[in-house]
Amino acid sequence: MKKFLAAFGASLLLMASCTENIDESNRYTFTEETITSYLEKHDNYSEYLRILGEVHVSKRSESTLRQLLSARGNYTVFAPDNKAIQDYLDTLAAHGVISAPSWDAFTDPVKLDSIQKVIAFNSVIDGGDDVVAYQTSTFPNDNDPFGLPNMNERKLSVHYGTNPDSIYINGSCLVSLTNHDIPAINGYIHGMHSVIAPSNETLGDIFHTMIDRQEEGYLVTAKLLQACGLLDTLTKERDEIYEDLYESESEALPHTVSGVPTENYPSTTPPHRKYGYTIFAEPDELWQSVIGKAPKDITIQDVRNYIQQQNLCPGATDDENYTSEDNALNQFITYHILPMYLTKNKLTIHFTEKGWYWATPTTYTIPVWEIYTTMGKRRLLKIYEAGPSGPEGFYLNRFPNLNNGRHGNYKENGCDPDKEGVAITIPADMDKNTFVNGIIYPINRILAYDDDTRDNFLRSRMRFDITSIFPEFMNNDIRPDLIGTQQTKHIYIPTNEQYAYLDDVEIGSESMFNYLSGRGSNWANYQGDELNVIGKYELTFRLPPVPRRTTYEIRYLVGAGSSVRSMCQVYFGTNKENLPAQGIPLDLRMGGLYRHTAAGDLPSIVGWEEDVVGDDDYNAEVDKKMRANGFMKGPAYYNLLTNRAWTARDCEYTTRRIIVTATMDPDQVYYLRFKNVLDDEKKQFYMDFIEICPKEVYDNPMTPEDIW
Repeated sequence: MKKFLAAFGASLLLMASCTENIDESNRYTFTEETITSYLEKHDNYSEYLRILGEVHVSKRSESTLRQLLSARGNYTVFAPDNKAIQDYLDTLAAHGVISAPSWDAFTDPVKLDSIQKVIAFNSVIDGGDDVVAYQTSTFPNDNDPFGLPNMNERKLSVHYGTNPDSIYINGSCLVSLTNHDIPAINGYIHGMHSVIAPSNETLGDIFHTMIDRQEEGYLVTAKLLQACGLLDTLTKERDEIYEDLYESESEALPHTVSGVPTENYPSTTPPHRKYGYTIFAEPDELWQSVIGKAPKDITIQDVRNYIQQQNLCPGATDDENYTSEDNALNQFITYHILPMYLTKNKLTIHFTEKGWYWATPTTYTIPVWEIYTTMGKRRLLKIYEAGPSGPEGFYLNRFPNLNNGRHGNYKENGCDPDKEGVAITIPADMDKNTFVNGIIYPINRILAYDDDTRDNFLRSRMRFDITSIFPEFMNNDIRPDLIGTQQTKHIYIPTNEQYAYLDDVEIGSESMFNYLSGRGSNWANYQGDELNVIGKYELTFRLPPVPRRTTYEIRYLVGAGSSVRSMCQVYFGTNKENLPAQGIPLDLRMGGLYRHTAAGDLPSIVGWEEDVVGDDDYNAEVDKKMRANGFMKGPAYYNLLTNRAWTARDCEYTTRRIIVTATMDPDQVYYLRFKNVLDDEKKQFYMDFIEICPKEVYDNPMTPEDIW
């Protein structure tokens, strides 16, 4: 019962930080209904209406949700009827939370308040001024979450039943077949046959429970996590120190800042600093098939033996020091964990890949992927979606043959059996795998960072959207901004002096560090977003690991289409306190044809020329000339919003800079630093993506690097 109570109480006290009361002068006086007035006229929602009148908008507000839903806004309300609320009380009584299925059975006012908040806060999505309330016709795809969280800061998911009219919220809460899409002048009401009460259990909680009860499903995974001392880590939800600092509204951490000078609105400081985890787990039946024992009988030693027999963690130690990152068992299980919360619609990011803008929003054109850094000993994990030419769904570490010639279409041309990867399963009841701080995806094969996987990465150009390197952007719903509200388009990241918000970045005290989403803007960016820093900036960040020891190029894409860019010195190395400078300062105003200065456009030194149709040899010579100058054309992989007939390769100001060429080792940690060298503090440092490319790719005499 203690665990059950925690599921309702632990995070309910951490609500939105609104301090203002609802301005009742803004209430509608038209003859149309507000959400509150509609509920007031329908007796079957009387209990829900009473609860809305009991629950305050936040712990710092005098206004109730009933008042909120009578004011202007864009609210999506999943309103449980009286029977749904009574059924919920029956469930609480059955679990021993209360002695009888009645509100009178609550003797503890704190518990009563928590349960009422469960019902009220989980039922309302506030669209603010920008996002129109959701009708069923605008609900997300199957097993995808809504773009906005509810007032309990949880994103509800949608599942469509076999009956095309059956819609479930969070897997099991049926939307009324006859009483949905009820229009109000401040939103939409959807009648519900169940109370929406998503679990507030953490991943650590759920794995603890599996072990205590010997529940099968992911019991072997739970045993491995426990042996490696990871269950406590997986209970982390948010950084309470940051929460307190933000709530205090201190001048040390302003909620808004002036933003980027070329834009028309300020940047918003993130209200939270949450932790999140994604676990790709072998189901127990898979373990049973490879080890030959029932999951309850599989021991840690059984898994150790399997890892050694299959050589799944080459170079790791085989001992009982399971908490060490050098240990094979530790390396095996942590390779299954990403330190970020990836819902299904964010496993890969669709936005500007070639052909996307000529397709419908559910028709994919070419393969899309992300490469992330795992927990524990840092290693690379690729999430891949094939598009129309390969298998459906998502795969881990798939390395197919691609039609990637100069006149290719970048679609799959098949895949060698040893490079097919591990399939990710999306269960119909995915909500049962979704928890307050993370998500579990079942996989169809044993996942490991073995020699074959490392070699496959070694034969690949690794491209990282810059924000994919930092888990905080995903955990706090900053990247990608799928909604495109004004409030979320510009996000200010505090300097380290204010608060170290990003674990892998040090932001100098005179830096104005902004994330710009680019959604809804006519920008020429990969995946739409960018990092944009002004001031006497200095920032240092940790690079992703490399798969093998060899020589790599580190490349950096610059959108140099205007004179607002700055110049910076690049530093690279392993000693963060003493990084050597890399060449002369980078002039970020230098495009392929022109150097864009405030005084006008000057000739460029890059050597960029537009591709000549039908003359591949000449085009290859231009590429070689640019490389000799330390530049490359942008990739043909993605289209530009500025001209959707173009790819980044066709555009003279989207060029890649080769900023580092060095031998790198997988057991070393490497850092990049960028430091402003101009006096004009309003000039912008810009970063879109980086590439880490092995010599086996960029200097391969048999197969030249592709243009994609």
